[in-house]
Amino acid sequence: DRAAAEAASQSAGDHGFAPQPGLALLWLAQGRTQAATAAVRRLLAEATDPVHRSRVLPTAVEVLVAADDLDHARTRVAELDTIAASFGCPALVAAAAYSAGLVELTAGDPAGALPYLRKATALCTRVEDPYATARVRVLTGRALAALDDDDSARRELESAARAFEALGAGPDATAVRRLLEPDAAPDGLTPREVEVLRLVASGRSNAQIATELVLSEKTVARHLSNIFTKIGVGSRTAAAAYAYERGLA
Repeated sequence: DRAAAEAASQSAGDHGFAPQPGLALLWLAQGRTQAATAAVRRLLAEATDPVHRSRVLPTAVEVLVAADDLDHARTRVAELDTIAASFGCPALVAAAAYSAGLVELTAGDPAGALPYLRKATALCTRVEDPYATARVRVLTGRALAALDDDDSARRELESAARAFEALGAGPDATAVRRLLEPDAAPDGLTPREVEVLRLVASGRSNAQIATELVLSEKTVARHLSNIFTKIGVGSRTAAAAYAYERGLA
């Protein structure tokens, strides 16, 4: 719920609490990579002691990787690893291992990423952080797939998807399902939503769709609302155009 996340960040700021580095991650999720990069660079310049830098560095690595600044990201990973080792905090050591795995995988070295990711998985499991564990499993699955170990990759990704779904982490679950089903419908549309969209594109009314699919009109309206939100349109005409453009009609 990115709108609610942004509102919460604004509220935190209004009450005197810095919303960063979480806000940088929100901007990254919104596709605002330049804004996120500027924020983490400023945060790194401001945070001078190890405690504050340990809070910024994991996010900084993620943002720098997204900005394709792998050299800077690798430098920050080395710093995070040093701080984590000095603190002896398993969660921070796990974050450093995850960050290292992310950089190596993005740099095109999946085999080099796996030892870091195995370490991160073990530590995240040890501290009972299911969300962090699932995120590591996604990277592990991607690395295994890049090494053509498809069965092992699927096991990791399916485990991550189940964890995300159990936690209610919708965007993460959708992203993993796309990795598992690359030919699935776009924008996270479910099979039922594709059916409804196809009938909308054919010119049928909500009542006609309800009759054809043996649903209530209220359920059809709910599906249509979800479809509009997922594909970013505000009318049946625009939804129909979307369906035709993507071969769904």
